[in-house]
Amino acid sequence: MPNPKRRHSKQRTATRRANYKATAATLSVDSTTGEAHLMHRAHWFEGKLFYKGKVVMEKVVK
Repeated sequence: MPNPKRRHSKQRTATRRANYKATAATLSVDSTTGEAHLMHRAHWFEGKLFYKGKVVMEKVVK
């Protein structure tokens, strides 16, 4: 395995790590329910699971 011959400086390491930033999650509003949810994810609303504005599943009450 190749190894670096010399040690990287702290500045070089810090400038590389400066490019990694946390991004805010993209929210979308469902046209049917009006609920805000993560894009491309199903979400629960009043006991029903919605995806792309359509009911996918209903919660079973035991």
